[in-house]
Amino acid sequence: MKVALLIVLLAVSGCDGRSVVGQTGQNVTLPCEYKIKDHGAVHVCWGKGEIPSSGCNNQLISTNGHEVVTSVSSRYQLLGQLDQGDVSLTILNLTEEDAGRYGCRVQINGPFNDQKHHFDLRVERAPTTWAPSEPQTSSEGPAAAQTADQLTTESLLTSCSNSSSFTQEQQEGNMLTVVLVLVLFLLVVLLTAAGLFIMARRWKQLKLPPQQKQQLWQQVQFSSTSSTLQLQLHQRASAVENVYQIDGAADRGGDYEFCP
Repeated sequence: MKVALLIVLLAVSGCDGRSVVGQTGQNVTLPCEYKIKDHGAVHVCWGKGEIPSSGCNNQLISTNGHEVVTSVSSRYQLLGQLDQGDVSLTILNLTEEDAGRYGCRVQINGPFNDQKHHFDLRVERAPTTWAPSEPQTSSEGPAAAQTADQLTTESLLTSCSNSSSFTQEQQEGNMLTVVLVLVLFLLVVLLTAAGLFIMARRWKQLKLPPQQKQQLWQQVQFSSTSSTLQLQLHQRASAVENVYQIDGAADRGGDYEFCP
C-alpha cells in the first residue's frame, strides 16, 4: 500500500526539470501544454521557483483556459493558442535577473491530477557587435592643432593673395582710364590748336581796313568745335570780300552785280 502511494505521489509531483538558455535583450519561451480535448479548458498558472502543493509560488501569470486572468508584468506573455491547450510562457527582453527555476501548473479536475513542469532558465550576455571608440591620445592633440593652424595659415595666405590680385587689377584699370583721359585731352588740344591756326591764317588773308577787322572780330561767334568756327569765318570772309569788291568797283566807276 505504501509503495503504491509513493508511485502516485511521484507521478503527480512531476519533478522534471529542463534546461533552457536565453540571451540578454532577447525573448525566450518555456513550453507547456495539456490535452484540452480530454480535460477541457482548465486553470493554469506560472510561477518562479518550485511549484508548491497547491497553486503557484511567486505567481507571474495565470489563465482560465480561455484568456489571461492575472499578470504581474507585460514582459510575461502567453502567446500560444489557449484554445488548443498551448500555455507556453514567453519572457520578453531577458535580463540576467530572469535566470532561475520556473514552474507551470495545470490544474486538472480530480485529486492528484495536476500537471507540473519545471524549467531551469540560464541567461547569457549577448555578444557585442560593436567596438567602443578609442579615446584620443595626447600625442594626437598637438598634431590636430598643428594641422588646424596650417589650414588657417593657408587660408589667410590664399585670402591675401586674392586681395592683392584684385588690388593690382584695380590699379591697372585706373591707369588705363587715366591714359585714355590724357589721350582724349591731347586730341581736344590738337583740334583746338588746329582750329585756331586755320582761323589765324584766314584772318591774315583778309584785306580789310583795321576798323572793319575790329567790327568783324566782334561779330565772330566761337563754336564748340573748330569745324563750325572755320565755317563761320569762311562765310564772314566771303561776305566781306564781296562788299570790298563792290566798294572798289564803285570807286572805279565800273558796273558790278552784287551776288549775295
